[in-house]
Amino acid sequence: MPKAAFTFVDLFAGIGGMRMGFEAAGGRCIFTSEWNPWACETYAANFGTGEAIAGDIREQDEDAIPDHDVLLAGFPCQPFSIAGISKKNALGRPHGFACATQGTLFFDVARILAAKRPWAFLLENVKNLVNHDRGRTFRVIQQTLEEELGYRVSWRVIDAAHFVPQHRERILIAGFREDCGFDLNDVTLPSGGTKLRTLLHPEDGSEAAEEPYTRGRRAGVNPKYTLTKKLWDYLQAYAAKHRAAGNGFGFGLVDGDSVARTLSARYYKDGSEILVSRGEGENPRRLTPRECARLMGFPDSFRIPVSDTQAYKQFGNSVVVP
Repeated sequence: MPKAAFTFVDLFAGIGGMRMGFEAAGGRCIFTSEWNPWACETYAANFGTGEAIAGDIREQDEDAIPDHDVLLAGFPCQPFSIAGISKKNALGRPHGFACATQGTLFFDVARILAAKRPWAFLLENVKNLVNHDRGRTFRVIQQTLEEELGYRVSWRVIDAAHFVPQHRERILIAGFREDCGFDLNDVTLPSGGTKLRTLLHPEDGSEAAEEPYTRGRRAGVNPKYTLTKKLWDYLQAYAAKHRAAGNGFGFGLVDGDSVARTLSARYYKDGSEILVSRGEGENPRRLTPRECARLMGFPDSFRIPVSDTQAYKQFGNSVVVP
Protein backbone atom coordinates (compact mmCIF):
# COMPACT_ATOMS: atom_id res chain seq x y z
CA MET A 1 0.00 0.00 0.00
CA PRO A 2 1.47 3.40 -0.97
CA LYS A 3 2.11 5.83 1.86
CA ALA A 4 -0.89 8.06 2.52
CA ALA A 5 -0.56 11.83 2.35
CA PHE A 6 -2.38 12.01 5.69
CA THR A 7 -4.46 9.91 8.08
CA PHE A 8 -8.01 10.59 9.22
CA VAL A 9 -10.78 9.27 11.45
CA ASP A 10 -14.38 8.97 10.26
CA LEU A 11 -16.90 9.72 13.04
CA PHE A 12 -20.68 9.44 12.61
CA ALA A 13 -19.52 7.76 9.43
CA GLY A 14 -22.88 6.74 7.95
CA ILE A 15 -22.09 4.96 4.70
CA GLY A 16 -18.73 6.62 4.14
CA GLY A 17 -19.46 9.68 2.01
CA MET A 18 -16.88 11.86 3.74
CA ARG A 19 -14.40 8.99 3.72
CA MET A 20 -14.69 8.67 -0.07
CA GLY A 21 -13.94 12.35 -0.51
CA PHE A 22 -10.88 12.28 1.71
CA GLU A 23 -9.54 9.03 0.28
CA ALA A 24 -9.75 10.66 -3.15
CA ALA A 25 -7.55 13.44 -1.74
CA GLY A 26 -4.87 10.94 -0.70
CA GLY A 27 -5.89 10.22 2.88
CA ARG A 28 -6.09 6.90 4.72
CA CYS A 29 -8.83 6.13 7.24
CA ILE A 30 -7.51 4.58 10.45
CA PHE A 31 -10.63 4.65 12.67
CA THR A 32 -14.36 4.53 11.98
CA SER A 33 -17.34 5.00 14.30
CA GLU A 34 -20.98 4.39 13.32
CA TRP A 35 -23.79 3.06 15.48
CA ASN A 36 -26.50 2.13 12.93
CA PRO A 37 -26.19 -1.59 12.04
CA TRP A 38 -27.55 -1.22 8.50
CA ALA A 39 -25.22 1.70 7.76
CA CYS A 40 -22.36 -0.43 9.11
CA GLU A 41 -23.37 -3.20 6.70
CA THR A 42 -23.17 -0.85 3.72
CA TYR A 43 -19.95 0.72 5.00
CA ALA A 44 -18.27 -2.66 5.47
CA ALA A 45 -19.38 -3.81 2.01
CA ASN A 46 -17.57 -0.86 0.45
CA PHE A 47 -14.61 -0.31 2.78
CA GLY A 48 -13.88 -3.82 3.98
CA THR A 49 -10.20 -3.14 4.52
CA GLY A 50 -9.92 -5.02 7.78
CA GLU A 51 -10.36 -2.29 10.38
CA ALA A 52 -13.26 -2.79 12.76
CA ILE A 53 -16.12 -0.31 12.87
CA ALA A 54 -16.47 1.06 16.37
CA GLY A 55 -20.03 1.51 17.58
CA ASP A 56 -21.62 4.39 19.46
CA ILE A 57 -19.02 7.15 19.77
CA ARG A 58 -20.28 7.97 23.27
CA GLU A 59 -18.88 4.64 24.41
CA GLN A 60 -15.42 5.12 22.86
CA ASP A 61 -12.46 6.15 25.03
CA GLU A 62 -10.90 9.17 23.32
CA ASP A 63 -7.41 8.16 24.44
CA ALA A 64 -7.81 4.80 22.70
CA ILE A 65 -8.54 6.39 19.32
CA PRO A 66 -5.37 6.34 17.20
CA ASP A 67 -3.47 9.56 16.56
CA HIS A 68 -4.56 11.11 13.27
CA ASP A 69 -4.03 14.17 11.09
CA VAL A 70 -7.66 15.00 10.24
CA LEU A 71 -10.95 14.38 12.06
CA LEU A 72 -14.15 14.04 10.02
CA ALA A 73 -17.58 14.16 11.62
CA GLY A 74 -21.06 14.58 10.20
CA PHE A 75 -22.41 14.87 13.73
CA PRO A 76 -26.18 15.02 14.37
CA CYS A 77 -27.40 18.28 15.86
CA GLN A 78 -29.21 17.72 19.13
CA PRO A 79 -30.63 20.63 21.14
CA PHE A 80 -28.01 22.17 23.41
CA SER A 81 -28.82 23.00 26.96
CA ILE A 82 -26.80 26.18 27.48
CA ALA A 83 -26.65 27.83 30.87
CA GLY A 84 -25.12 31.27 31.31
CA ILE A 85 -21.37 31.09 31.94
CA SER A 86 -21.50 34.20 34.13
CA LYS A 87 -24.05 32.51 36.37
CA LYS A 88 -21.82 29.45 36.64
CA ASN A 89 -18.86 31.64 37.51
CA ALA A 90 -20.92 33.26 40.27
CA LEU A 91 -21.82 29.83 41.62
CA GLY A 92 -18.23 28.62 41.35
CA ARG A 93 -19.15 25.95 38.82
CA PRO A 94 -16.92 24.87 35.93
CA HIS A 95 -17.75 25.85 32.37
CA GLY A 96 -16.30 25.32 28.91
CA PHE A 97 -17.12 22.71 26.29
CA ALA A 98 -17.32 19.86 28.81
CA CYS A 99 -20.15 21.71 30.50
CA ALA A 100 -21.84 23.60 27.66
CA THR A 101 -22.00 20.62 25.31
CA GLN A 102 -22.31 17.65 27.67
CA GLY A 103 -25.19 15.43 26.65
CA THR A 104 -24.90 16.36 22.96
CA LEU A 105 -23.02 14.44 20.29
CA PHE A 106 -20.90 17.51 19.52
CA PHE A 107 -19.35 16.96 22.95
CA ASP A 108 -17.88 13.70 21.66
CA VAL A 109 -16.26 15.52 18.75
CA ALA A 110 -14.87 18.13 21.14
CA ARG A 111 -13.44 15.64 23.65
CA ILE A 112 -11.64 13.74 20.84
CA LEU A 113 -10.24 16.97 19.41
CA ALA A 114 -9.05 17.93 22.91
CA ALA A 115 -7.39 14.54 23.49
CA LYS A 116 -5.83 13.89 20.06
CA ARG A 117 -5.18 17.43 18.75
CA PRO A 118 -5.32 16.57 15.02
CA TRP A 119 -3.92 19.11 12.57
CA ALA A 120 -7.35 19.73 11.06
CA PHE A 121 -11.01 18.77 11.10
CA LEU A 122 -14.07 19.01 8.88
CA LEU A 123 -17.56 18.92 10.40
CA GLU A 124 -20.84 18.74 8.47
CA ASN A 125 -24.40 19.50 9.53
CA VAL A 126 -27.71 20.90 8.36
CA LYS A 127 -27.69 24.60 7.47
CA ASN A 128 -30.22 25.38 10.25
CA LEU A 129 -27.48 24.70 12.79
CA VAL A 130 -26.49 28.35 12.33
CA ASN A 131 -29.88 29.62 13.52
CA HIS A 132 -30.76 26.93 16.07
CA ASP A 133 -31.89 28.40 19.40
CA ARG A 134 -31.51 31.93 17.96
CA GLY A 135 -27.89 31.30 17.12
CA ARG A 136 -26.85 30.29 20.63
CA THR A 137 -26.10 26.68 19.67
CA PHE A 138 -23.69 27.71 16.93
CA ARG A 139 -22.01 30.29 19.16
CA VAL A 140 -21.23 27.57 21.71
CA ILE A 141 -19.80 25.39 18.93
CA GLN A 142 -17.63 28.26 17.70
CA GLN A 143 -16.48 29.16 21.21
CA THR A 144 -15.66 25.54 21.93
CA LEU A 145 -13.61 25.07 18.76
CA GLU A 146 -11.88 28.45 18.80
CA GLU A 147 -11.56 29.59 22.41
CA GLU A 148 -11.52 26.31 24.31
CA LEU A 149 -9.63 24.16 21.80
CA GLY A 150 -7.63 26.84 19.99
CA TYR A 151 -8.45 25.97 16.37
CA ARG A 152 -8.62 28.48 13.49
CA VAL A 153 -12.14 27.96 12.19
CA SER A 154 -14.11 28.95 9.11
CA TRP A 155 -17.57 27.85 8.04
CA ARG A 156 -19.82 28.07 5.02
CA VAL A 157 -23.25 26.87 3.89
CA ILE A 158 -22.80 25.20 0.50
CA ASP A 159 -25.48 24.01 -1.94
CA ALA A 160 -24.62 20.62 -3.41
CA ALA A 161 -26.18 21.78 -6.70
CA HIS A 162 -22.70 23.08 -7.58
CA PHE A 163 -21.67 19.42 -7.87
CA VAL A 164 -24.78 17.26 -8.41
CA PRO A 165 -28.34 17.96 -9.70
CA GLN A 166 -29.79 18.40 -6.21
CA HIS A 167 -30.43 21.47 -4.07
CA ARG A 168 -28.98 20.42 -0.73
CA GLU A 169 -27.65 23.14 1.57
CA ARG A 170 -25.33 21.96 4.33
CA ILE A 171 -22.93 23.73 6.64
CA LEU A 172 -19.26 22.76 6.55
CA ILE A 173 -17.02 23.79 9.45
CA ALA A 174 -13.26 23.55 8.85
CA GLY A 175 -10.65 24.01 11.54
CA PHE A 176 -6.84 24.03 11.65
CA ARG A 177 -4.61 23.72 14.69
CA GLU A 178 -2.30 26.40 13.28
CA ASP A 179 -3.19 29.35 11.10
CA CYS A 180 -2.54 28.32 7.50
CA GLY A 181 -4.65 31.03 5.86
CA PHE A 182 -7.41 28.67 4.73
CA ASP A 183 -10.97 30.00 4.67
CA LEU A 184 -13.93 28.05 3.29
CA ASN A 185 -15.39 31.30 2.01
CA ASP A 186 -12.42 31.70 -0.35
CA VAL A 187 -13.11 28.37 -2.06
CA THR A 188 -14.36 28.81 -5.63
CA LEU A 189 -17.32 26.54 -6.30
CA PRO A 190 -17.97 25.08 -9.77
CA SER A 191 -20.71 26.82 -11.72
CA GLY A 192 -23.21 25.50 -14.20
CA GLY A 193 -24.10 22.32 -12.40
CA THR A 194 -25.67 19.23 -13.96
CA LYS A 195 -29.18 18.01 -14.67
CA LEU A 196 -30.95 14.84 -13.62
CA ARG A 197 -30.61 13.25 -17.06
CA THR A 198 -26.96 12.58 -16.18
CA LEU A 199 -28.01 10.08 -13.51
CA LEU A 200 -31.48 8.76 -14.39
CA HIS A 201 -31.63 5.26 -15.83
CA PRO A 202 -31.77 5.75 -19.63
CA GLU A 203 -33.90 2.60 -20.13
CA ASP A 204 -32.60 2.22 -23.67
CA GLY A 205 -30.12 -0.62 -23.25
CA SER A 206 -27.10 1.71 -23.00
CA GLU A 207 -26.46 0.61 -19.41
CA ALA A 208 -26.45 -2.93 -18.06
CA ALA A 209 -29.46 -4.07 -16.06
CA GLU A 210 -28.95 -4.07 -12.28
CA GLU A 211 -31.51 -6.14 -10.41
CA PRO A 212 -33.68 -5.30 -8.59
CA TYR A 213 -33.50 -1.68 -9.80
CA THR A 214 -33.54 -2.25 -13.56
CA ARG A 215 -34.26 -5.33 -15.63
CA GLY A 216 -34.47 -6.73 -19.13
CA ARG A 217 -32.56 -6.10 -22.34
CA ARG A 218 -33.20 -2.36 -22.19
CA ALA A 219 -32.54 -2.14 -18.43
CA GLY A 220 -35.97 -0.68 -17.79
CA VAL A 221 -36.81 0.56 -14.30
CA ASN A 222 -38.54 -2.06 -12.19
CA PRO A 223 -42.30 -1.28 -12.14
CA LYS A 224 -42.30 -1.50 -8.33
CA TYR A 225 -40.84 2.04 -8.26
CA THR A 226 -43.91 3.47 -10.04
CA LEU A 227 -46.45 5.00 -7.66
CA THR A 228 -49.75 3.22 -7.25
CA LYS A 229 -52.90 5.03 -8.38
CA LYS A 230 -53.99 5.35 -4.75
CA LEU A 231 -50.73 7.01 -3.63
CA TRP A 232 -50.53 9.28 -6.68
CA ASP A 233 -54.14 10.40 -6.23
CA TYR A 234 -53.46 11.11 -2.54
CA LEU A 235 -50.33 13.18 -3.27
CA GLN A 236 -52.13 15.24 -5.92
CA ALA A 237 -55.08 15.90 -3.61
CA TYR A 238 -52.73 16.80 -0.74
CA ALA A 239 -50.83 19.27 -2.95
CA ALA A 240 -54.06 20.82 -4.24
CA LYS A 241 -55.36 21.33 -0.71
CA HIS A 242 -52.21 23.15 0.35
CA ARG A 243 -52.08 25.23 -2.82
CA ALA A 244 -55.62 26.41 -2.10
CA ALA A 245 -54.51 27.40 1.40
CA GLY A 246 -51.56 29.36 0.01
CA ASN A 247 -48.96 26.89 1.25
CA GLY A 248 -46.06 25.50 -0.74
CA PHE A 249 -46.42 21.90 0.34
CA GLY A 250 -46.62 19.26 -2.33
CA PHE A 251 -44.71 16.77 -4.40
CA GLY A 252 -41.69 17.57 -6.56
CA LEU A 253 -42.15 16.29 -10.12
CA VAL A 254 -38.91 16.17 -12.11
CA ASP A 255 -37.60 15.17 -15.50
CA GLY A 256 -34.19 14.98 -17.13
CA ASP A 257 -33.84 18.77 -17.30
CA SER A 258 -34.52 19.29 -13.59
CA VAL A 259 -32.44 19.89 -10.49
CA ALA A 260 -34.03 17.93 -7.66
CA ARG A 261 -35.11 19.02 -4.22
CA THR A 262 -33.17 17.72 -1.22
CA LEU A 263 -33.22 13.93 -0.92
CA SER A 264 -34.36 13.21 2.64
CA ALA A 265 -34.13 10.17 4.89
CA ARG A 266 -37.94 9.89 4.69
CA TYR A 267 -37.84 9.30 0.93
CA TYR A 268 -38.77 5.66 1.47
CA LYS A 269 -42.25 6.69 2.68
CA ASP A 270 -43.71 8.08 -0.53
CA GLY A 271 -40.86 9.61 -2.52
CA SER A 272 -42.85 12.82 -2.80
CA GLU A 273 -39.95 15.28 -2.82
CA ILE A 274 -38.46 13.77 -6.00
CA LEU A 275 -40.88 12.01 -8.35
CA VAL A 276 -39.69 11.20 -11.87
CA SER A 277 -42.23 11.98 -14.59
CA ARG A 278 -43.06 9.06 -16.87
CA GLY A 279 -44.99 11.16 -19.36
CA GLU A 280 -48.53 12.42 -19.82
CA GLY A 281 -51.16 10.15 -18.30
CA GLU A 282 -48.61 7.92 -16.55
CA ASN A 283 -48.04 7.72 -12.81
CA PRO A 284 -44.59 9.02 -11.82
CA ARG A 285 -41.99 6.86 -10.13
CA ARG A 286 -39.53 7.09 -7.27
CA LEU A 287 -35.83 7.24 -7.86
CA THR A 288 -34.23 3.83 -7.55
CA PRO A 289 -31.62 3.42 -4.82
CA ARG A 290 -28.94 3.42 -7.53
CA GLU A 291 -30.20 6.78 -8.80
CA CYS A 292 -30.16 8.06 -5.19
CA ALA A 293 -26.55 6.95 -4.91
CA ARG A 294 -25.71 8.87 -8.08
CA LEU A 295 -27.62 11.91 -6.82
CA MET A 296 -25.34 11.91 -3.76
CA GLY A 297 -22.21 11.60 -5.90
CA PHE A 298 -21.44 7.93 -5.22
CA PRO A 299 -19.93 5.95 -8.11
CA ASP A 300 -21.80 3.04 -9.67
CA SER A 301 -19.20 0.73 -8.13
CA PHE A 302 -20.65 1.57 -4.70
CA ARG A 303 -22.37 -1.54 -3.32
CA ILE A 304 -25.90 -1.36 -1.90
CA PRO A 305 -26.35 -4.54 0.19
CA VAL A 306 -29.41 -3.41 2.17
CA SER A 307 -33.15 -3.18 1.52
CA ASP A 308 -34.60 -0.29 -0.47
CA THR A 309 -36.00 1.24 2.74
CA GLN A 310 -32.60 1.24 4.43
CA ALA A 311 -30.86 2.43 1.25
CA TYR A 312 -33.19 5.42 0.94
CA LYS A 313 -32.56 6.32 4.58
CA GLN A 314 -28.79 5.98 4.15
CA PHE A 315 -28.48 8.10 1.03
CA GLY A 316 -30.90 10.68 2.47
CA ASN A 317 -28.65 10.99 5.53
CA SER A 318 -25.35 10.99 3.63
CA VAL A 319 -23.08 13.79 2.50
CA VAL A 320 -22.63 14.59 -1.18
CA VAL A 321 -19.30 12.96 -1.98
CA PRO A 322 -17.80 15.42 -4.50
